[in-house]
Amino acid sequence: MSSKPVLYYTPRSPPCRAVLLTAAALGVELDLRAMNIKDGDHLTPEFLKLNPLHTVPVLDDNGLIISDSHVICSYLADKYAVDETLYPKDKLERMEVDARMYFDCGHLFPRVRLMVEPVLYFGCGEISEEKVTYMQKAYDGLERCLITSKYLCGDHMTIADLCCVASVSTAVLFAPIDEQKFPKLKSWLEVMSQLPYYKKNNQQGAEILLKFVQDKLAEHNKQKAKKSA
Repeated sequence: MSSKPVLYYTPRSPPCRAVLLTAAALGVELDLRAMNIKDGDHLTPEFLKLNPLHTVPVLDDNGLIISDSHVICSYLADKYAVDETLYPKDKLERMEVDARMYFDCGHLFPRVRLMVEPVLYFGCGEISEEKVTYMQKAYDGLERCLITSKYLCGDHMTIADLCCVASVSTAVLFAPIDEQKFPKLKSWLEVMSQLPYYKKNNQQGAEILLKFVQDKLAEHNKQKAKKSA
């Protein structure tokens, strides 16, 4: 059994990257186990024992199995943080952080999935303007959160910022931020991208996903051209 917490993940996934960012912010070293979703690694009997919902990420901390990225991030912060900055102990402050994370899992990430999953898995040849607009509407909520503070829950970064930036940094690859409409969000994303561990734990994975989507779109358009020839 590994002495480090084991993370089953794929770098393309924003939720997985949220956990990578949180672990890096905490200085926690993980035993990374990359999953090949295309080959069905998440559907093997061994993995289904860990997570019957067959989603990633999954954390195995010395036999304690935790699924869902937001729960994992909360757990890591509770266990390993040297102070309360990333995940406050104060109930009201913690509720605000939780609310922003729920916004991610309820609005941000589902809209990212709505844009890319039809292309990746169902042969869709485009990301429609309707889906892009729907994604951009979610930016409005984040912009409002940032009107009076540098970060989503005040003037210091929390795990809510790390979870949301994993989704937003992916979303903007397909639904750009209008700086005139969302100047605070644009500035926040730039601040987050300057984190010393950001490129390794988030940007590189987002670029992998972008390349995957672009390749799928090119493949679809090539097949479409052949049929119409």
